Amino acid sequence: MGEASPVAAPRSGYTLPVFACAGAVAALRYLIDAGDAPQTVTLDLLNPPQRADIPIAQRAPLPDGSVLAMTHSDPGDNLDLTRHTPLWSVVAWGHDDQEEPIHLEGGEGIGRQVDHDHAPAIYRYARELMVHTLKPLLPEGKTLQVTIILPEGRALGDRTSNAAFGVVDGLSLLGTSGLSAPLSAPGQLDQSREMLRTKAVEQNHLVFCLGENGLDLAVKLGINPDCRVKTANWLGPMLVEAGLLGVSGVLLLGYHGKLIKVAGGIFHTHHHVADGRQEILAACCAATGVPLLVVQTVLQAETVEAGLGLLRQHDEAIARQVYQGIVERIDQRAAAYVHAHTGQALTVGSMVFDRQRQIVATSDRGQALFDQVLVD
Repeated sequence: MGEASPVAAPRSGYTLPVFACAGAVAALRYLIDAGDAPQTVTLDLLNPPQRADIPIAQRAPLPDGSVLAMTHSDPGDNLDLTRHTPLWSVVAWGHDDQEEPIHLEGGEGIGRQVDHDHAPAIYRYARELMVHTLKPLLPEGKTLQVTIILPEGRALGDRTSNAAFGVVDGLSLLGTSGLSAPLSAPGQLDQSREMLRTKAVEQNHLVFCLGENGLDLAVKLGINPDCRVKTANWLGPMLVEAGLLGVSGVLLLGYHGKLIKVAGGIFHTHHHVADGRQEILAACCAATGVPLLVVQTVLQAETVEAGLGLLRQHDEAIARQVYQGIVERIDQRAAAYVHAHTGQALTVGSMVFDRQRQIVATSDRGQALFDQVLVD
């Protein structure tokens, strides 16, 4: 038999801000000159410092004098619900009293930040990319209004955990980079393992940061960057790899609504594979002796974040007790999983946070590991 063909590396795509910006460029060029209608727009992504060619699906002038251009999201080889979703970028000349050169607004389908007066969920990278790209194209003395619309954003937002982080009524223009790394694609597991192997050579203790929120919080907590490993949803295989590499300990740092799955023995955390978060929380409440009526209310909560809120309303001390039990259970299930698959002992600790990125609970092993990975 011939040798097996090598597995192709997963294809990276681009984050939503990139498509929104490309559409704005196409619309602005048409606004300046109706004959300028490119089929593709080339952008400088800023982070990383490379260029990207983004197809423009459609463009059209609107009755009020503005111009709309449409792109379609392409997140690469990723299990991403925004794949192929349309983004509309509407541009119009700014008002005479407009102070900033580029005024960016969120239209239908762009989420609103509950904790920031319902401001549009358009974050720093998206705004920096827009200004960097559009400002040089403006005719002298002109300002621009840009409105981003996600026609399917409200429906898609209901299928995410955005509400747990205070974003409602749509999706966020989120991301610190223009590249959408395929964290959920099977081929990404090999790349994540390679990163883990590299880190394990130099560090005895590592921190598995679940997603961008975990990675960002790790920085704020003062965790040594060399200890951080950004994990995707392949948590089980990554823990097994750490055990095989002889790592002394792994701290799991993640949003409680994601990491709670491990307490229920779920080691692939993508919602397409398995869920059961409210059921796990309700079971842990029952095991702690929470009154049946409260357990039933937690089980019926729309999100785990809402369940945590209900627990805190019932009794803050009991909520802490429940979550302390959860993080200790995460440690036990994770360590048992590694031993079952490798025969090796791996110390696992856990630290979970809520949507305000405040630590909810840290296991005893988690606290000991946390002390090991802080910057000297």
